[in-house]
Amino acid sequence: MIDKILIPFVTKSGFNNELVPYYCGIQHCTAGHSWGPGIRDHFLIHYIIDGFGTFKINNKEYHLEKDQLFLTCPNVINSYQADESNPWSYLWIGFYGLKAEYFLRRSGLSLENPVISYNKDNLLFNCISEMLTCKENKRSGDLKFTGLLYDFLALLIESNNDQRGVEDTKSRKEQHFQKALEFICMNYSRKISISGIAKYVGIDRKYLHYIFKTHSGMSPQEYLINYRIQRACNLLDDKSLTIGQVSHSCGYPDPLLFSKIFKKIKGVSPTEYKKNI
Repeated sequence: MIDKILIPFVTKSGFNNELVPYYCGIQHCTAGHSWGPGIRDHFLIHYIIDGFGTFKINNKEYHLEKDQLFLTCPNVINSYQADESNPWSYLWIGFYGLKAEYFLRRSGLSLENPVISYNKDNLLFNCISEMLTCKENKRSGDLKFTGLLYDFLALLIESNNDQRGVEDTKSRKEQHFQKALEFICMNYSRKISISGIAKYVGIDRKYLHYIFKTHSGMSPQEYLINYRIQRACNLLDDKSLTIGQVSHSCGYPDPLLFSKIFKKIKGVSPTEYKKNI
């Protein structure tokens, strides 16, 4: 049995970029049922509620059972298979977002540690079960789904006793990066500087550049420009908005400068992009 929810495109590209639910479901696998090897473009957590199975990722193999969770990460080859004699049943939830990896690491889940256990209560099961009912609510189901995803990750973080109060150098770098992303998300429509971002995070500009290169492969300035242009693409979907209004909304008071940067990133002008839509 498979039950799945798909979130509409307007939700995936819309109101909340830090954590976006993609789909969820429940599956009672047949003997030997498998997926992969393959990759996905989002995070996916499976929560085993019965039976056994095997999970392979990052050149490691895990033999799993009831009350364990396993994580697949974007663009990482993985595979999993149900046991032949006692196949597993699991709930799953897929999601992505600017802070998805940060929340997962707080819960103890990462590419380096893709398996954790949760057997303290039925709250995780109840949370995903409630997600499955969101499809029945056409008006606000996507909003409720997003809230339940936060609840789900909060439960994992609260159960992660071993990670509480532990901050190594790597996690501090991630926190600095996430804090910088928060600032960009909240202020991209305003006139902001890289120095202003660094001041908000509490580090110097040179170290901010290093962190962005490490985590995104881009400089802070490149990331800010790409973020603004991506937001512009979303706004250009709205036929009621003019190019000038989109430009101002994305932090470019000069529409000519906006058009020049947009064409450099996207290969077409905002006007051509809007016509193609």
